[in-house]
Amino acid sequence: MTSDSSSGDPMSANNGSALAALRIDTDSDRPPFEQVRVGVIDLIESGDLLTGERLPTVRALASRLGVAANTVARSYRELEAAGVIETRGRQGSFIRAGRHDALDAGFAAATAYVETARELGLDDSVIVEMLNRVLGRT
Repeated sequence: MTSDSSSGDPMSANNGSALAALRIDTDSDRPPFEQVRVGVIDLIESGDLLTGERLPTVRALASRLGVAANTVARSYRELEAAGVIETRGRQGSFIRAGRHDALDAGFAAATAYVETARELGLDDSVIVEMLNRVLGRT
């Protein structure tokens, strides 16, 4: 894996697996956009989505859920208005409000480490190897 994998499909990243639990219940009285909104909040509260994690694009999530892109876009807009997520232009949408516990702090530290290592020119396979070596020492 090289550093260019970070710009790949976020559905294949860790948050993709967390969002895999998200489903649309077509028999529910709750509209699909609301099911997505509440589903994201539930995943944050459970610790499956952490502050700073990137969400899939509107189109990617809509495709996976089998709903219109406008449905997911409305969910994202409402989550952003509530301060739960933030959109950073072309970089995408990210979890903004989390549980603010050790998981969030650890994720922030890991993100900072990866960003620094990439700035040093290391690719992802080297970064992972370094982490594995450090973990083997603890």
